[in-house]
Amino acid sequence: MKGTKTCNRRSKPGDWRRHRKGGFMHIGLFGGTFDPIHRGHIALAQAAQEQFQLGRVLFVPASVPPHKQKQPLTAFAHRYAMVALATAGGKLFCPSLLEAPAEPPPGIPSGKKPAGTTSAANYSIDTVHRLKQTLKKSDQLFFLIGIDAFRDIAQWHQPEALFQECEFIVASRPGYSLADVANSLPERLRPAAAVTKPFEKQPARGDLVLNGVTVHLLDSVHQAISATAIREAVAAGKPLGKLVDPAVADYIKKAGLYRNNR
Repeated sequence: MKGTKTCNRRSKPGDWRRHRKGGFMHIGLFGGTFDPIHRGHIALAQAAQEQFQLGRVLFVPASVPPHKQKQPLTAFAHRYAMVALATAGGKLFCPSLLEAPAEPPPGIPSGKKPAGTTSAANYSIDTVHRLKQTLKKSDQLFFLIGIDAFRDIAQWHQPEALFQECEFIVASRPGYSLADVANSLPERLRPAAAVTKPFEKQPARGDLVLNGVTVHLLDSVHQAISATAIREAVAAGKPLGKLVDPAVADYIKKAGLYRNNR
């Protein structure tokens, strides 16, 4: 484990307790490729932090997300740097190295792994387990995610265990119903069709509380921004001011990222 980075400095996991105001803390874990991080990500985190009184929101750039067919176009170091820049103004937002790729031992060329090492892929359940080892049992962990990604949650690695370890905060948007949310759950946790049918016309808002599942829905975050659109804008030479933080836009320009977007 690489550890985490607090808002202003690199620290060991145990340093979380120095920021604790009471006996427990609500902590948000926001994972993603962040290729690049944009204003929609920040808006989601801000809404979640305010509504659920999160004492920290960890932004965790993925190394190799195993559930995505297309892997990140940009190296982890660049994506982490952009996350650090985008979250610098948020006192409760922290870039995290929880899923940083392992560095090869001295003498091993970059890209080559010694026998017996594991894949660079990171599963969310493993990230959650590593994080919770640094927290108190009284702390509450919330997993932040957009509804499009949540729709694929049943295909993730050990999804049932993930719901046991944390509550979910899902950023909803128009066009999704509460039934869509319930039907996205892993099969063992999913209600029967007869139970969810009455909710097909009910917007995805409020809380969904079932046996072994707690999902909180944020329906106030509607920013039509995508990382794909940002990469296309860069390749076309268009301004990024409305899409990303100015510091991120400047970093993308100086590092020459996404110019040959594919």
